[in-house]
Amino acid sequence: MRRYAILFALISLWLPVTTFAQTQTPEAALNLFQNAVKKTKNGDLDGAIEDYTRAINLSSRFDTRKSAGSGSGNSFASGDTATEEITVVDPFTANAYTNRGLARYRKGDYPGAIEDFDQAVRIRPGLAVAYLNRAAAFRASGDPVAAMKDLDRAISIDKDLSQAYNNRGSLYLDAHNYEAALSDLNHAIKINEHSGETFYHRGYVYLGLKNFNAAIADFDHAIKLAPQTAWAYHGRGTAWMFKGEVLKAMDDFNHAIELDPKIAWAYFNRGLVKVFLGEEGEAQKDFDEALRLKPELKPELAPRVDLARALRRIGKSEEE
Repeated sequence: MRRYAILFALISLWLPVTTFAQTQTPEAALNLFQNAVKKTKNGDLDGAIEDYTRAINLSSRFDTRKSAGSGSGNSFASGDTATEEITVVDPFTANAYTNRGLARYRKGDYPGAIEDFDQAVRIRPGLAVAYLNRAAAFRASGDPVAAMKDLDRAISIDKDLSQAYNNRGSLYLDAHNYEAALSDLNHAIKINEHSGETFYHRGYVYLGLKNFNAAIADFDHAIKLAPQTAWAYHGRGTAWMFKGEVLKAMDDFNHAIELDPKIAWAYFNRGLVKVFLGEEGEAQKDFDEALRLKPELKPELAPRVDLARALRRIGKSEEE
């Protein structure tokens, strides 16, 4: 069972990327796009979606003719059948769809996000960012196969897109394919050595490979780059726990919970450390909270508690 969170890097298109878009896109659409970017940054996702929608409507014209390619610009069907077409005025529209899809993704509207990314790649089949973001939406929807396909496509378009290697490595990690995960994450770090997320993912790969020293080094680096990453502290705490450094593990689990009180595994593992230290009453409080947050952990609880107690007995006998 996975004991960590797999995060996906996503990209927003902050400005229109081509002169062509700037010359053919109505100024009002550009202003709406920029306003939507600001609203997204400020957490106003509903307002951003509204502005992106208005920008899309201004930069496209809707055509009910069935023959694809009629009129100027690039036409495509809005569904499986060409009952309605959108004639795109310029590539700016793909950027707006991409960013609106990202806002919908952040709201948890994964089907809506996928629809927007679909539109973006129909307009601009070479827009690697749209495939990258759609992969995140597919994964969140429980379709890792489609996510992997989109990440492969993004990499084929842009071989220097570090986020795509990071995300594909995350999918391999999720599938316990540590060799493939390590290859992709190493490549992502080679392109961009400043991504705390990538070091955090590679730390979990090393945990899976039981290379705890390498895992701790990566989690250290991830925390240095992104000090608020709760799962990096949890990962480092887990590595310390496996190495028998229970007090260091306790400190990291405490920090992880302070940053994100919803990490069930942090309570679970902190509880195991407390059992090892003989603090069974306090441990039970952590186990109760872990199971409240993630009831499916229950089958793992009893055997792990028994193991922690056995290790405590061994430690006492060695001291004597």
